[in-house]
Amino acid sequence: MPLIIPNQLPAAETLQSENIFTMERGRASTQEIRPLKIVIVNLMPTKIATETQLARVLSNTPLQVEMTLVTMGSHESTHISQEHMNSFYKTIDEIKDQYFDGMMLTGAPVEKLPYEQVDYWKELSEIFEFAKTNVYSSMFICWGAQAALYYHYGIDKHIMDHKVFGVFEHKVLRPHNPLVRGFDEYFYAPHSRHTEVLREDIQNEPALRILADSQEVGPHIISTENGRQIFVMGHQEYDKGTLAGEYRRDVDKGLEIDVPKNYFENDDPEGEILFRWRAHASLLFSNWLNYYVYQGTPYDLNELEKNQ
Repeated sequence: MPLIIPNQLPAAETLQSENIFTMERGRASTQEIRPLKIVIVNLMPTKIATETQLARVLSNTPLQVEMTLVTMGSHESTHISQEHMNSFYKTIDEIKDQYFDGMMLTGAPVEKLPYEQVDYWKELSEIFEFAKTNVYSSMFICWGAQAALYYHYGIDKHIMDHKVFGVFEHKVLRPHNPLVRGFDEYFYAPHSRHTEVLREDIQNEPALRILADSQEVGPHIISTENGRQIFVMGHQEYDKGTLAGEYRRDVDKGLEIDVPKNYFENDDPEGEILFRWRAHASLLFSNWLNYYVYQGTPYDLNELEKNQ
């Protein structure tokens, strides 16, 4: 089934070149199918790249999915044209009366700041509250996951003495959980962050379960028991070349940056990229859409508030 995207979204051309079936909203409205409504809160400066990555992983199921893109009205995006933002993005004020099957909230390059010093923290807090009543299942990614853990459970982040940067091995701890159904016992995932949440802080919160963990970089996939909130510390959605782009960007700026670990063959930045997380990325997002969005959400989204 197709991924329903806003008319003329730049990601469409890339997805079509990969033989991913997309459908513009105008055509989708003529079909008698209720698509899953997924709101994507995109906090990344690389808006188009992130849109494309998330669209790609959401498209790999038999389910029809409709994307709504949201940005912070209180923050001006400087790495993308205002025309793009006006054409494809909404603010929380524009969607606050709508209901969604799922929400994805991305990372952001503000991880070293205390949360309350982030210029859009108040608005982000409104989105966290909105998701409690207007979204069935929410997936928070990287800094977005850390921010949500802090807001909902008071679990703070900690700045590390070195950046976690590369592709790392993880172990599935709860193999019978639907979110990791079909996973190998060990799998790889990319990470790119300066901060962490501590394993013991997660374990001390009764509402949370660690589903996948790395001895090297800590908890990776965390969930509430009912799957209404899912926290992913890494970037399963990353493309093959995303870490290479981040590495070369920092090298060009003269910044001190290590070669991403376990990413290039023999850890040589001139070597081949070892793309070994794609299959589990596909499983993670398709499992989320199937087990925690499609099979859990009421058909009439107006019933959501009654199920809180």
